[in-house]
Amino acid sequence: SMSQPRQSRALVIVNTDFRSSDGDAVFGTRRGAKREAEKLSNVLSRLNYKVKLTHNKTAKEIEDLYRQECCCEHGEYFVSIISSHGEEGVIFGCDSEPVKLTRIFQILSSEKRPVLTKIPKIFFIQACRGREFDHGVVVECDSGEPEREPDCFSGYLSIPPQTVVMFACSPGYVAFLNVFGSMFLQALLKVLEGEERHLALNRLMTRVNWEVAFCCQARGTYEGCKEMPCFVTNLLQEVFPFSA
Repeated sequence: SMSQPRQSRALVIVNTDFRSSDGDAVFGTRRGAKREAEKLSNVLSRLNYKVKLTHNKTAKEIEDLYRQECCCEHGEYFVSIISSHGEEGVIFGCDSEPVKLTRIFQILSSEKRPVLTKIPKIFFIQACRGREFDHGVVVECDSGEPEREPDCFSGYLSIPPQTVVMFACSPGYVAFLNVFGSMFLQALLKVLEGEERHLALNRLMTRVNWEVAFCCQARGTYEGCKEMPCFVTNLLQEVFPFSA
């Protein structure tokens, strides 16, 4: 009999409550993030991923979770969703300690554990990448360029082979989250629940960009502020990770 192909794995990390080393609450509580992560986990399960959903992990625990993945049996793809506070190139553990994304990539592409080096590793990262607000640009007009050009490529150059990273926002900017969830992961959820999940990954991510750019706008304090996701990939072939 034909043996069943191994199941692809997904690791979802969502941090909603943050403490400093002396136990004080820092950053805001990320309301809405936990329910959204649960919904994404359910969708990935339906698309035949073996999902590990974790909540409020410290920086060290986050690194350990990726180390554990290196010892697991893997299918065709590895997907990871991280929802937390962040800065450029960094996400925060619930202990408010930083984890460099390059550190996570290194762990997964370690020659010592070649199981993960060969398969596409796909990251969706919902976290701020700085403190700038994106007020959007009027499409018809030539001016309205941002005041400063963030150093867009610094973080991108260190992506190892077979890796795709999609960020909620452009370098230097904040990412929005409210009680209903985040613009970015809500758009990803919508795409994965619909027919677009059958698209090649780069087209699927472009679709998420479109959803956030045209269908999302901050309300309240940041009325009218926008968010522009972006992705970087060095895959050499089209992949269809969600076309189960």
